[in-house]
Amino acid sequence: MAYDKFEVLTSTAYPLPIENVDTDQIIPARFLKATERKDFDINFFRDWRFDSEGNPIADFPLNDPKYAGSKILVGGRNFGSGSSREHAAWSVYDFGLRCVISSAFADIFKNNCLNVGVLPVQVSAEFADKLFKAIEADPKTEIKVDLPNQTVTLVSTGESETFDINGYKKGNMLNGFDDIDYLQNIKEEIVEFTETRPF
Repeated sequence: MAYDKFEVLTSTAYPLPIENVDTDQIIPARFLKATERKDFDINFFRDWRFDSEGNPIADFPLNDPKYAGSKILVGGRNFGSGSSREHAAWSVYDFGLRCVISSAFADIFKNNCLNVGVLPVQVSAEFADKLFKAIEADPKTEIKVDLPNQTVTLVSTGESETFDINGYKKGNMLNGFDDIDYLQNIKEEIVEFTETRPF
């Protein structure tokens, strides 16, 4: 499916300064039985967001109204470790996030995010710490993520870092394409090429 194009995103952010957040925490295994993609937003960090009675845990950042509406999550080091479930990336997107920033990602989680329209931005540990401190000091702190120029900027101070991204995935994000959309977009080129090939 196609996703919203990602070019420049300026948003407040949810802070989650916890290291080694794995995919079973992002979307618990009991929710992987679904045969269709729904309710992944409500089950995003289900066991951290809600108690055993289903009541929101007030002091968990994703439930805190002062961060409500943020499109960015700033996570701790080694974000998305554990199993390779693509449902974890689905839940990030379905919750309304378009970007996750961390000083280190698990590779499979990072690639799964890129496949569903979520931009994983890896920064230095020092810059991540600056982001956490700025958000703690002011929940309305904005972060600007510029995909064309591959920069992430703390708006209040102008401090910025560059980040790496695969060129193919960058093009897809800029166009709002998944892998199938990309192939559909070059369908004529594929047809022209195949017509020059012997059967």
